[in-house]
Amino acid sequence: MLRVSRLSAAHGAVQAVREVDLDVPKGSLVALIGSNGVGKTTTMNSIAGLHRPASGTVELDGTDITGWTCHKVVRAGVALVAEGRRVAPPLTVEENLGLATYSRRSNKADFRAQYGRVLDLFPRLAERRGQLAGMLSGGEQQMLAVGRALMTNPDVLLLDEPSMGLAPSIVDVLFETITTLHETGSTILLVEQNAELALAVSDQVYVMQRGRIVASGEPEEIRGRDEVMTALFG
Repeated sequence: MLRVSRLSAAHGAVQAVREVDLDVPKGSLVALIGSNGVGKTTTMNSIAGLHRPASGTVELDGTDITGWTCHKVVRAGVALVAEGRRVAPPLTVEENLGLATYSRRSNKADFRAQYGRVLDLFPRLAERRGQLAGMLSGGEQQMLAVGRALMTNPDVLLLDEPSMGLAPSIVDVLFETITTLHETGSTILLVEQNAELALAVSDQVYVMQRGRIVASGEPEEIRGRDEVMTALFG
């Protein structure tokens, strides 16, 4: 469904991502893990159209979407839940969810279907649908950010550090929902600094260091490579 080939990206003179290859098959949950500052977020932003890559390609279901603007990438079927949540604080939960539907030009029937799905996945959002997003807890804002991405009915969901800054109980709820999405056929690329958490839920894992993919395989394969585990956990 999503294929990244020899992707390189820079921030000014700093080369952040170097010839990265990733494959995310349809219906799979693929994790990209590594320590802070190794290029994971730049990779995600390059896929989502928020950062223009220096070279390489990004393909969605066989279509080259490299360098497309972010709104065009969303319309093509890729939704990013960015690091730091980035909800619209002055708008209500319902208004935040409604904003996302403009990206794929949803009709009223599509909106109602996706809205109902999101509230079923996150009952806490249903309880707070009229509340301003800025008044929500950090965990509730993260639920809203994921729900907003799901409102676009994406073919591929990109999750960038969804557990960051959240209480363990909220992380458990969030990852139960991510597991549910995976089990019901969603295609997900997950960036997660909590490597053990990522290994527990993913089908395939890529390990990044200094902008490069240094290892890949199924979670048990990665756990069995001492040099990789040492790099991740010390």
